Amino acid sequence: MNIDGKVALVTGGASGLGRATAEALVDAGASVVLVDLESSGGSGVAEELGDRAYFVAADVTSGEALARAVRDAVGTLGALHIVVSCAGVGTPGRVLTRDGAAGDLEAFATVVGVNLIGTFNVIRLAAAQMAVQEPDGEERGVIITTSSVAAFEGQIGQA
Repeated sequence: MNIDGKVALVTGGASGLGRATAEALVDAGASVVLVDLESSGGSGVAEELGDRAYFVAADVTSGEALARAVRDAVGTLGALHIVVSCAGVGTPGRVLTRDGAAGDLEAFATVVGVNLIGTFNVIRLAAAQMAVQEPDGEERGVIITTSSVAAFEGQIGQA
């Protein structure tokens, strides 16, 4: 896929891998919508990246907020060609604490909510938008998901 002139949406775009991805896409000629939490500083990052970067505050676990972000991206830039799902959290959580108490279920639910449900939310909304777009050659768009290597390098006692 030729990235120059394309429209990209990057979740988790205000920091870490998401920010690096947004920077690379802008450098390659794409217009990029950074989607991240309001508290993420995403508007400042978009400003740093220049006039082809935009920030939309949204929580990936919210169907309504993420649908609005996709609508805003398409409404502002005309289409959605590239989506990169980088939003993710990691909270060390033990199955049992040192004193034998059960681990924190809410912290684990937050990780599952953002990393699994949030990623599914991104994929479903991006795919729905791309499915109704006119093809660009033989393509309607590409969706890229990221994950952690933690699944391959578990730690004793961690959930």
